[in-house]
Amino acid sequence: MKKLLSLFCAMAFLAGCSSVGSNGGMFGGSECEDKEARDFMANAEDRVFFAFDSSALTNNATEVLDTQVEWLNSRKHKKVNVIVQGYCDDRGTREYNLALGERRANAVKQYLVSQGVAADRISVISYGKERPAVLGNNEAAWAQNRRAVTVVKTSNM
Repeated sequence: MKKLLSLFCAMAFLAGCSSVGSNGGMFGGSECEDKEARDFMANAEDRVFFAFDSSALTNNATEVLDTQVEWLNSRKHKKVNVIVQGYCDDRGTREYNLALGERRANAVKQYLVSQGVAADRISVISYGKERPAVLGNNEAAWAQNRRAVTVVKTSNM
């Protein structure tokens, strides 16, 4: 009986939210924030892709972003903030790709705002070509790296 009660208490503790960071310290994101991030990943697509040297949203991109709009505009998530991260493939200079990544992230932000998400809930950052999703010097790899990724903002970001 004691083991069963201990198991129940442990499950209740893990199911609840904590203000202590997930790493046990005070500087990490809370378990609530981790839960929001997991919920976002389960219910909305997080990335859109771009053509070479472009920040224009495709029809497919707007379909993906509509899943984000639905999630962000739901009553349950009205206070969740996100960061849109812009990325590029490895062609071009570092400076050029940082600017292109920012244009891509801003294109996503502008779309989300046009669909009713408050602008102050969305921040943008460009990583340019510095954080490739796929390594390789071919079109298949480059296409996966020309992207914008929306992530739930946690307190340690």
